[in-house]
Amino acid sequence: MSAAPANEHRHPPAEVLSVSEVTGRVKESLETRFSDVWIAGEVTNLVRASSGHIYLSLKDDSALLRGVVWRNAVPLLAIEPADGMEVVCHGRLEVYAPRGTYQLTIDRLHSVGTGALEARLRQLHQQLDREGLFAPARKRRLPVYPRRIAVVTSPTGAAIADFLQTIQARWRSCEVIVVPSRVQGAGASGELAAAMERAGRIMPPVDAIALIRGGGSLEDLWAFNEEAVVRAVAAAPIPVVSGVGHEIDISLCDLAADQRALTPTDAAVRLVPDSVQLAAAVAALGSRLRMGLVRRTSQARQGLQRCAASRILADPMCLLRDRQNLLTTLAARLTRTTTLLLDRSQERLRAAVGRLEAGSPLHLLARGYSVTWLAPATPEASEEELTAGPSLRSAAEASPGATLITQLATGRIWSRIERISSP
Repeated sequence: MSAAPANEHRHPPAEVLSVSEVTGRVKESLETRFSDVWIAGEVTNLVRASSGHIYLSLKDDSALLRGVVWRNAVPLLAIEPADGMEVVCHGRLEVYAPRGTYQLTIDRLHSVGTGALEARLRQLHQQLDREGLFAPARKRRLPVYPRRIAVVTSPTGAAIADFLQTIQARWRSCEVIVVPSRVQGAGASGELAAAMERAGRIMPPVDAIALIRGGGSLEDLWAFNEEAVVRAVAAAPIPVVSGVGHEIDISLCDLAADQRALTPTDAAVRLVPDSVQLAAAVAALGSRLRMGLVRRTSQARQGLQRCAASRILADPMCLLRDRQNLLTTLAARLTRTTTLLLDRSQERLRAAVGRLEAGSPLHLLARGYSVTWLAPATPEASEEELTAGPSLRSAAEASPGATLITQLATGRIWSRIERISSP
């Protein structure tokens, strides 16, 4: 390879560009060529500025691209971006001339597939379940006849129209207060959580809160799986009905609410009774009441007729005569019973006297036996004291010279012992 001529670098080229000119040409070329582009990558370095802008970077295995979502475009995002999320973004490349850098200005953002979202959903579900936010014991009963209901949803969606139409058809006396909030996209979760708090502070308080949204994909309904919204539902001071999506869609808000509805229309059905059915039930109860009154009146009339035909009303004195006859019969029965008992008692008494007389010592004395006592040493002893001691049973109990008292069938004999012989 031959060397370049020595004078090749001595003279400047025909055209020399300034930095601004180069940057301007790059800006024009780049922004013209990449004014409508879709770019896939992994979100990293995400920063939410106080101004409302979102700054992030998209990366793949070998490159990094800076991006920005301006504040007015944040509500247009399909999902709230987070570090590590695989996304596909739409926007345009713009060159920032003062720094000579370029970035992607994003106006739409979607998650790539549902795998990452489902993984985040499972992780958050496990965390909140451990805290008890989904426990059945926390569930509260809905009011039977609500007078005021707060509805947290988008005021322009089809869900609120279906909800209000159902409420109007079923329970016209219920007042519905719409608490507006976005239900989809980046930033919707914060609005929903704030709307739930506002609904709980309405004065005078509402009887129930409905959190509703129409159907959509997992990405569309993702705001109702955000932690802030789920905690706001669980912390509501008033019973909450969650009607998000279609029957097959189950969000974390559905699990945290006091009752889950299959659709927004079903939420309205669960909240208010059907006035037509209620009127029919009242009419049926009125009919049963009338029939019951007619039956009770007929029974009372028949009872009155039986009373009017009774003997007591025809002859009031018959009851007194019946009681008098009964009293006479009972008195005669009492007399017979008393006489019989007295006779039996006298017979038992005579038998007992006979047994006592048969065993009496006096009876033995009358047959020729006698009872002997030792006379007391004191001559002035009374009759009772003379025979108070035990009677003699053996000659060894007496001694010669002692005075004896012998009781015969009639009278007593005093004698002195002259001699005692052994048996």
